[in-house]
Amino acid sequence: MPLEKLEHYLVMTDDIDATRDFYRDVIGLQEGYRADLGFPGYWLYLDDTPVIHIAEWQTYTAHSNKLGIPVTTRGNSTAALDHIAFNGTDAQTMITHLETMNIPYHRNDVVVANLVQLFITDPNGIKLELNYR
Repeated sequence: MPLEKLEHYLVMTDDIDATRDFYRDVIGLQEGYRADLGFPGYWLYLDDTPVIHIAEWQTYTAHSNKLGIPVTTRGNSTAALDHIAFNGTDAQTMITHLETMNIPYHRNDVVVANLVQLFITDPNGIKLELNYR
């Protein structure tokens, strides 16, 4: 029973609105349907897949504890997770967009792979890698 794709990752945050705004307004994901899960949050979509789930720390923790589901503890930055990567098209348009929004980024050109990488950080300290081939 092989895996087929990465479905989503969950961002735990104290500010669900700022986190939603970042993923929607900076990298262009779309806010969409989210099931009533018993705690506040958002689902952000890439095409028809809700790739990023956002939950508020306290309410998500209380909800999960009631269900007996373990919850990640807060740590410095993202602990063992270094970054999440997305593929995109038109690196220059994204660079212009990031500069317009005053979002700091680091550019890495991998010439042998014909790849431009842009690294940015979300409001919670999660590093994102945006790849353009």
